[in-house]
Amino acid sequence: MRLDRHRALLSQLHIDPSLIGGLLMICAIGLVTLYSASGETLDTVLRQGARMALGFTLMIGIAQVSPQRLARWAPGFYVLGVILLVVTEIIGTGRGANRWLELGPLRFQPSEIMKLATPLTVAWFLSDKILPPRFSLIAVTLLLVAVPGALIMKQPDLGTAILVMSAGLLVLFFGGIPWRWIIFSALGAALMAPLGWISMHEYQRQRIRTLLDPSIDPLGTGYHIIQATIAVGSGGWSGKGWLNGTQSHLEFLPERATDFIFAVYCEEFGLIGVMVLLAAYLLVLVRGLSIALNAQDHFGRMMAASITFTFFIYIFVNMGMVTGQLPVVGVPLPLVSYGGTSLVTLLTGMGILMSIQTHRRFIVES
Repeated sequence: MRLDRHRALLSQLHIDPSLIGGLLMICAIGLVTLYSASGETLDTVLRQGARMALGFTLMIGIAQVSPQRLARWAPGFYVLGVILLVVTEIIGTGRGANRWLELGPLRFQPSEIMKLATPLTVAWFLSDKILPPRFSLIAVTLLLVAVPGALIMKQPDLGTAILVMSAGLLVLFFGGIPWRWIIFSALGAALMAPLGWISMHEYQRQRIRTLLDPSIDPLGTGYHIIQATIAVGSGGWSGKGWLNGTQSHLEFLPERATDFIFAVYCEEFGLIGVMVLLAAYLLVLVRGLSIALNAQDHFGRMMAASITFTFFIYIFVNMGMVTGQLPVVGVPLPLVSYGGTSLVTLLTGMGILMSIQTHRRFIVES
């Protein structure tokens, strides 16, 4: 009887039990790891916990909004995000890059907003069109994706730009874009690679060189990858134990609370701990895909699939760069790395997933 009451309460709040269970598990792992990575600083954990509380509050709030209303809000959300990116270019702050806006006590990254605004707008644009989309619709979609992508790359912030453009292009993919266009685009990207290399900043080119051979600059650009791989490998099967990681506590590992927190986790909890974390991530991913498959309209299906696969890209890119398989592009490990704007954005996206699922259920039951 009590279980039925709990389920009824979750249903009234538009909360998906499986999804929120996986998210809470990942966040708990994140706080435990952050305490160690931050040098056992409780204040850092409390700040992150407050951001998580804000993120879950926004997630539940967004879940109350129907997907149809979210679709109507999408264009305004997109325009606001682009305006904020332009303002950031003019008056933004950051370490060597204009990425942050400071409005009194509030400090945030407008680029994070576009991780949701871009796929929302693309899904809204395609949702009432005949799918698969024609060339003219594909061209407009690419423009919608390219505008925020170009503004974010100009900051420069290649990692976030990749995530924003990927989120938008994933909507187009799940809209049923013909495979011939995908193959044509892949060939075009390959042919444009030399131009892309020339247009890169020198530090971005150096990251790729370092990926191929970290030893070319072991005390400079290769230092992050070398120390991270040492930490990952030294964890072994069961890890060195919580708070016993030498790479982090002896401060060999840079950015250990943010981009490279996965290395701290591997060193202290080993392969067993990694399997537990991956299981929690897999629970969220599988549930997200299930929501996408069961969505009742084009907008819900494309949006749910985009959010889910973007979440996967976060995981894949962060773990890839920490283990030396991908260039270091500054992508956090979702819900584990220290940070506010990215965490809140991810949880808000999960609120959209819950909205798509729970409103679908209510429509069926009614």
